[in-house]
Amino acid sequence: MDNLDRDRIEQLFKTRKKAHSYYMKKSKVYQSFVNMEQATYKDGALSKKQKELIAIGISVVIDCKSCMEWHIKQALDDGATEEEIIESIEVGMEMSGGPGTASARFAMNVIEYYMESK
Repeated sequence: MDNLDRDRIEQLFKTRKKAHSYYMKKSKVYQSFVNMEQATYKDGALSKKQKELIAIGISVVIDCKSCMEWHIKQALDDGATEEEIIESIEVGMEMSGGPGTASARFAMNVIEYYMESK
C-alpha cells in the first residue's frame, strides 16, 4: 500500500472522530442519524456483519472512501473475513461497472491497512 492511501485512511479516521464528537454535541439531526445507524446495524434477520458487507458494496458503488474505511473496519470487527469483504467489494464492482474497479483499489488498501494492524 502506498503512503498516500495510508495517510488518507488515517486522516479519514481522525476527521470522523473529531466531527462525530463535534456534531454529537451540537446537532440534533446528526444525533438522529447516529440513532438510525445504530438501529440499522443491529442484528435482525440479517446479522450486523452481513449488513456491514452490504454497506461495503454500496460504498464501492458510490465511491465513498470514508464509508469504505468505516464499513470495512466494522465488518472486520464483526468477524468478517478478508474473503467475505472482497466478495462484497466484487458485488459493488459488478453493480457499478468500471468506476467500481477504481473504488475497489482504495477498498483494497483499507483492507490491507487494517489486516496489517491485527
